[in-house]
Amino acid sequence: MGAEISKQIKRRKAVAGEKKILADMLHGQGSEFPGSDYVPSDRANWMSLFNPDEIEINQIVWPGTHNSATNYIGIPLVTRPLAQCQSLSVYQQLRIGTRVLDIRVQEDRLVCHGILVSYSVDVVFNDVKKFLNETCSEIIILEIRTEFGHKDPPDFDIYLEEHLGEFLIPQDDQVFSKTISELMPGRVICVWKPRESPSQPKAGSRLWGSSYLTDNWTDTDLPWTKFESNMKYLKMQEPVVERRHFYRVENTATPQADNPIMCVKPVTDRIHPYSRLFISQCFVRGLGERLQVFSTDFIDEDFVDACVGLTSARLQGKA
Repeated sequence: MGAEISKQIKRRKAVAGEKKILADMLHGQGSEFPGSDYVPSDRANWMSLFNPDEIEINQIVWPGTHNSATNYIGIPLVTRPLAQCQSLSVYQQLRIGTRVLDIRVQEDRLVCHGILVSYSVDVVFNDVKKFLNETCSEIIILEIRTEFGHKDPPDFDIYLEEHLGEFLIPQDDQVFSKTISELMPGRVICVWKPRESPSQPKAGSRLWGSSYLTDNWTDTDLPWTKFESNMKYLKMQEPVVERRHFYRVENTATPQADNPIMCVKPVTDRIHPYSRLFISQCFVRGLGERLQVFSTDFIDEDFVDACVGLTSARLQGKA
């Protein structure tokens, strides 16, 4: 018992120390970067605010959400705080500017996070289609994966094409250098990541293979550790203009099984306020041209504005 208490005291000191590092850096170096003062006049249509004939896919900084469809997961006040990573619906996330969705499913096509379940994936599809029908030039990256420890939904690739076919952008390496207008009427880059199926979609398929959206996940509840890990792996990536895949950085911290604080929000709040600091530090460290997909738990307007602002700066040649 005494050893466990000592361990938890050390852990709390470690968390406090790492939060202080980030706070001191924010205070000392600030969080300004090219485009940091930009606020889109219409977040629901922020891509349309730029010229769709000129903005290329590899110029965009894509704001994304981690575990996007968890707003109603589990039992309220009981298990939901253990798995909820977003408070907004998928539709609401898209309306405030989210453009990359991370959807986890299990064999029965229910959205899940670990062992906890939410609604049918059809709710996600309906939200996506509702948003797309209300807008004209917004492009979405929709990542759907079978959650760890679960089996693939049967024939799910066919199911995806049946429900999203009219909006799907076929897999093609040339997409990255194309403009939004050149992709129309396609609106969705759908990356399907099964756990069991050995086959991957081929060029020209309406679904994209798992290698087209990658990341380096560091499973930690320590904010400075995650911040520096994100920076380390981003440094290993080639500049965005040279890529033929999307690379995601996640501004998240994750509850750990051996820690009394198991709820997602208080843990992710340790790093959530430092998204602009991360972008700023990318420039300080010469990595500004490498940031592409930037995701978070509990997305808000400020997170979106930071990503859109950097996109604006790139288009103006300031970043």
